[in-house]
Amino acid sequence: MFGIPGKAAVTLTPPAARQIARLMEKQGSAGLRIGVKKGGCAGMEYTMDFADTVAPHEEVVTQGEARVIIAPMAQMFLFGTEIDYEVGLLESGFKFRNPNVSEACGCGESVKFDDIETLKARMDAANDAARAAE
Repeated sequence: MFGIPGKAAVTLTPPAARQIARLMEKQGSAGLRIGVKKGGCAGMEYTMDFADTVAPHEEVVTQGEARVIIAPMAQMFLFGTEIDYEVGLLESGFKFRNPNVSEACGCGESVKFDDIETLKARMDAANDAARAAE
């Protein structure tokens, strides 16, 4: 929907792909649906849920055995995001490295995205660059 032909909307690091594949197998799900919703002190939060089906207009990113499904409303906010899985002494979890984030709260649970005009301009520029490369 908001993607560039031949370019994945999000990328997964090898640790993230392994963890998503493990979770999918354990839950018997078709993939991990990621999205965004209003909430948190910065205004928006990432969501992650197991998915059994892919709805129309959802973007599907497959890497090895891992499958990420991106809800339509979230696609423009997540475009260009790298998803990692980090393991630490005190916590482990998914980390989103998102170029569309303009601010994040101190706890790291919520984010604020660039305004719609900036996001659209970034998408248009990426589409133009992809067309020029063809």
